[in-house]
Amino acid sequence: MPAQGKKYIEAGRKFDKARLYPAAEAVDLVRRLATARFEETVELAVRLGVDPRRADQIVRGTVALPAGTGKDVRVAVFATGAAAAEARDAGADFVGSDDLVARVQDEGFVAFDIAIASPDMMAKVGRLGRVLGPRGLMPNPKTGTVTTDVGKAVSEFKAGRVEYRTDKVGNVHVPVGKVSFESSRLAENVRAVVDELVRVRPSAAKGRYVRSITLSSTMGPGVKVDPARVRAEEELAAAS
Repeated sequence: MPAQGKKYIEAGRKFDKARLYPAAEAVDLVRRLATARFEETVELAVRLGVDPRRADQIVRGTVALPAGTGKDVRVAVFATGAAAAEARDAGADFVGSDDLVARVQDEGFVAFDIAIASPDMMAKVGRLGRVLGPRGLMPNPKTGTVTTDVGKAVSEFKAGRVEYRTDKVGNVHVPVGKVSFESSRLAENVRAVVDELVRVRPSAAKGRYVRSITLSSTMGPGVKVDPARVRAEEELAAAS
């Protein structure tokens, strides 16, 4: 494990690492503790009470962030005809069929963040599993990236729809914006992700589902968030 830098250690002394903070307070802390010279991303990590080794407990999908991600998302679309035209009109960065498949397969081209495919293209796109799979780029109906409405999908991902999936130990990592965002907007994105994870809770998951929530910036320490108060804060904000 690499040694922690001086700034990281100093930032860790400025708050109580054992405390569970309300989401709004945690967001403020993460923004204040971000000291890098570049604009850091705010990352949300949620530990779920699931066993991802079991297919019926894998948590996977997409969620629209109300405030967006603050990132220019590059989208590649595998489609032909009218679907390809819709993708271009929606702002897709790369659109193609056999030519795009060949470019990925022969050249290892993966200069995009999201890959979307029309259903009729999946027989060919399926051959790209070895290239796209390890990078989390393989189109999948469960994440809305295999669809007949490619134009809508492109627009949503460009606007701030992000994918989520449990890792090998049941953690979900999602970028929820930039440290330059207003705290209220970051907190709104955090609540949107937590709401979505609760909504898709597998019926096979038993016991406590949301085990822990942590917020951090790219180079900053993790701040623990109180899971019990995230949704309560949302209800309070809606009522005010």
